[in-house]
Amino acid sequence: MLKTANRVLLGLLGLGLFALGGGVLLGALDLPNRWDFGLPGWWPFRGPDDVVLGTEGRTRWRDEGWWWPTVIAVLAVLLALLLWWLLAQRRRRLGGVLVDSGDGAAARLDGRTLEDVIEEEAQALEGVSRAHVRLTGRSTAPAARVRLLLEPHADPARTLGRLSRETLAHARDSAGLDSLPTKVRLNEVRHHAQRAA
Repeated sequence: MLKTANRVLLGLLGLGLFALGGGVLLGALDLPNRWDFGLPGWWPFRGPDDVVLGTEGRTRWRDEGWWWPTVIAVLAVLLALLLWWLLAQRRRRLGGVLVDSGDGAAARLDGRTLEDVIEEEAQALEGVSRAHVRLTGRSTAPAARVRLLLEPHADPARTLGRLSRETLAHARDSAGLDSLPTKVRLNEVRHHAQRAA
């Protein structure tokens, strides 16, 4: 749903900008006179000397009592819509995972609980200082994002292998999932230099 809304909004925005830019270019390059074609009467940009917003257009409604409240209301609604769209871009945390109980009915495993279990198991791996797990996706097809903070002596390849073979395999098997796509981000703990006396 979010991808579709993004594509529609970006398509409409792109189409509007393309039309506006094309209209400005038609007038700025004086294409109607060069190519000998006419423009509709309402067309705002007729020649290279026209401006996008002239003095009359800027001052026409300034003395009307309804003008500024309307402008402020429209801008406030536009800002609210843009903020909503920005916040909708964040990946939502998965509330629960549907688990096949084997008797034809599905049970719901709390997403936060599964995240905590994966975190605890990941932090128990050798060389891992701290782990953070976030489940995303759909309840029937979850995905995981794992961030590991490694100690300086840790072997990243070995830690990643154990995370995949042990921790994530346990989570996948316990939830009865066919797969658990995972993105892992590894960072190293930074130690400050100690001053010797």
